[in-house]
Amino acid sequence: MTEVLYKMNSNIESNAYSSFAAVYDTFMDNVPYEEWGAYLHGFLEEYNIEDGLVLDLGCGTGTMTEFLAALGYDMIGVDSSGDMLELALEKKEKSGHDILYLQQDMREFELYGTVRAIFSICDSLNYITEPEDLKQVFYWVNNYLDLDGVFIFDFNTEYKYREILGNTTIAENREECSFIWDNYYYNEERINEYELSLFIKDEELSLGNGDIYRKYQETHFQRGYTLKEMTQLVKSSGMKFFAAYDAFTREAPSENSERIYVIAGKGDF
Repeated sequence: MTEVLYKMNSNIESNAYSSFAAVYDTFMDNVPYEEWGAYLHGFLEEYNIEDGLVLDLGCGTGTMTEFLAALGYDMIGVDSSGDMLELALEKKEKSGHDILYLQQDMREFELYGTVRAIFSICDSLNYITEPEDLKQVFYWVNNYLDLDGVFIFDFNTEYKYREILGNTTIAENREECSFIWDNYYYNEERINEYELSLFIKDEELSLGNGDIYRKYQETHFQRGYTLKEMTQLVKSSGMKFFAAYDAFTREAPSENSERIYVIAGKGDF
């Protein structure tokens, strides 16, 4: 089964990560989510967001949503993938946290009112491959932020796609699943293409027949943005640019930064 999830100059499909969702947390088990969560929480506290409603935009399977809920925030998670949200709901059932999950396209998401903070991390915004579409995302963020609210997001840089990821292959083998991840960077378009081949063990077919794996293929596209572009898009949406950092530090971004965190909002800080 082959599914194209993200296409240049097209809508984001609602079945994003449809095959990968089943094994996403397995392959992401080496990500230091607690450290990332503490880094994000530090920014929230710095901007006086210590409680209240917070939106995780592009929440995926809800790992970071759960982390912030455990710290006492009233969490909302938005994602376009129903498969990802199913896993998020399973985590919610286990934790007992009162989290509202909504399946929506981030370019036109709707909330019931304003929130104190919105964050979008793990390069979710790089999947918005058209600057005008990203401007629309920022417009809605501005629309749903409290007057003193903050917006925190990260993005993979053009440098990372061009020098680190572009034209490389990543592979990993696990007992229950394996993947081959081929990257191709198109310098003129500034688009990175991921061709993902998944081999997921079919537990039912494997009973009495040895290990049988199903193959799935997905194609993803992400755009490499510069900090200058992100700053301009933030300001064009009506928000104010507050700060930018080389990811997981408090250092200013450099030309070799691979991931950058941006803080924006409405108020004066």
